[in-house]
Amino acid sequence: MNSPFGTVCLVGLGYIGLPTAVVFALRGIHVVGLDVDRAIVETVNRGETHIVEPGLEDAVRRTVAAGHLRATAVPEQADAFLIAVPTPFLSNSEGHDPDLSYVEAATRSIAGVLKKGDLVVLESTSPVGATEQMAAWLAQERPDLTFPQTHGEEADIRIAHCPERILPGHALAELVSNDRIIGGMTDACATKARKLYKLVVEGDCIETDCRTAEMAKLTENSFRDVNIAFANELSLICERLRINVWELIRLANRHPRVNILQPGPGVGGHCIAVDPWFIVSQAPEEARLIRTAREVNDGKPEWVLAKVHQAVAEHTAKTGKSPRIACFGLAFKPNIDDLRESPALTIVTRLAGAYPGLVDVVEPHIDTLPASLKGKACLISSTAALAEADVAVLLVDHDAFKVNPLPANRSIQLVDTRGLWVGRPG
Repeated sequence: MNSPFGTVCLVGLGYIGLPTAVVFALRGIHVVGLDVDRAIVETVNRGETHIVEPGLEDAVRRTVAAGHLRATAVPEQADAFLIAVPTPFLSNSEGHDPDLSYVEAATRSIAGVLKKGDLVVLESTSPVGATEQMAAWLAQERPDLTFPQTHGEEADIRIAHCPERILPGHALAELVSNDRIIGGMTDACATKARKLYKLVVEGDCIETDCRTAEMAKLTENSFRDVNIAFANELSLICERLRINVWELIRLANRHPRVNILQPGPGVGGHCIAVDPWFIVSQAPEEARLIRTAREVNDGKPEWVLAKVHQAVAEHTAKTGKSPRIACFGLAFKPNIDDLRESPALTIVTRLAGAYPGLVDVVEPHIDTLPASLKGKACLISSTAALAEADVAVLLVDHDAFKVNPLPANRSIQLVDTRGLWVGRPG
């Protein structure tokens, strides 16, 4: 392919970086994936993947074999650098302040190989101002080059922000089909970034400034968080008033302008569970609704735990024995292996600590338990779990769980946070 960008470098080969690298490589563009984890580098260079995403392993195998994709742990020159690294919370923060140390490390790592005319795009979901901070770090490392914050449209290096918008499990398709917001530090920065993304994106690429682009991604995820919080709060209210929340939502959604989401055990993932706090951190007095939604969703696992403790107490009082607890699902959403910020994982970890040796886990999308559960719980099949369980806790509505009938010949106490087995009519 005759591209104005001879080489594109993806910095960070995780859940966003690797699929993004692949969609560029599938267009015949030479892509270099840069990652500090040498095991990931070696895995990709073998044409294999370290994450579960439909179609990704085959695409990696084909693009590596074709010579369009390779990985490295050592920065090297490219024409465009896309930074897709984590932006978690600061571990020593009492609140939820963003940790940009990964972005800073990635930025400084590529500074030495930059050349005049290069484009650097921050894809990591970030607080407002992070793209400008990235440019400042680059300027510190490379005083021989000029940057937009001092030289505007005449700068040697173009800087932009382009947040991803994908649904895990559909990453390869949505990276191509979804619209993208291109936020440049200058108009020239946005235009150059748009030209890069239009090589692979079939949706619209809309130019704006970098601060608006940063806020757009945070706004999108906060909107969803607020709507999920409404559903979760309804489930708490309905429990108190002895109303079937699944029936209630089904009926309310028959209104032509009402579309209530489904409640669950909380909110997870590295987007919706994290991004709204970035807004709250920067505008604590104004972001009252966003903060409340976060508190509702962050508090839902405690409610689930209380329900399980109640079921355990009832079983023990009735039988005189401690129950076997089967927990169905660890991922933060259905049909994926991603455990980041998962409320299900939090709940199961707490249960394994409270009831040592009594907790079984069913998660069809992983082969081994995460570190927080190793030696504390057993990973078993759904059939085995249902055969032994006295208390069954449904945390994730994986498709695999929809086809498993509950045993009819024995009594199991159910805590169903997704309405999959009980309570959801129709």
